[in-house]
Amino acid sequence: MSRAVEESNRRLLRARDAMDRAYAQPLDVPALARIAHLSEGHFIRTFRATFGETPHHYLQRRRVERSMYLLRETRQPVTDICFAVGFTSLGTFSRTFRDIVGQSPSQYRRTAVSVPVPTCFTRTWMRPVNFGEVRPAKVD
Repeated sequence: MSRAVEESNRRLLRARDAMDRAYAQPLDVPALARIAHLSEGHFIRTFRATFGETPHHYLQRRRVERSMYLLRETRQPVTDICFAVGFTSLGTFSRTFRDIVGQSPSQYRRTAVSVPVPTCFTRTWMRPVNFGEVRPAKVD
């Protein structure tokens, strides 16, 4: 791997790590591009080519992952969870959650079961799919 590719990957990882750490904060593409020391357009194109989704979709997915945990493990109202994970609108949260998970936050809460299983299995199985991917059919 060339030095330029390694440096580019390091910059993108820096921005992705910032999203993982501060997913609940108001992050936007200009701020993330500054973290990566890239122009906005180049940052979006390179991020998508490297990670398979846009920075915006990655951040939304991370927020939904966290909200899934809170819906399963707490009794906090959906509205409180929406704002706690960084969404500024309940409508946007619900629509994004449904697009990624396939059901509304309230439906997910009703059907989700909190069972002690190994974390590695839970993370793999419960990880939401990317926007536009088809989730496999449920096996009953």
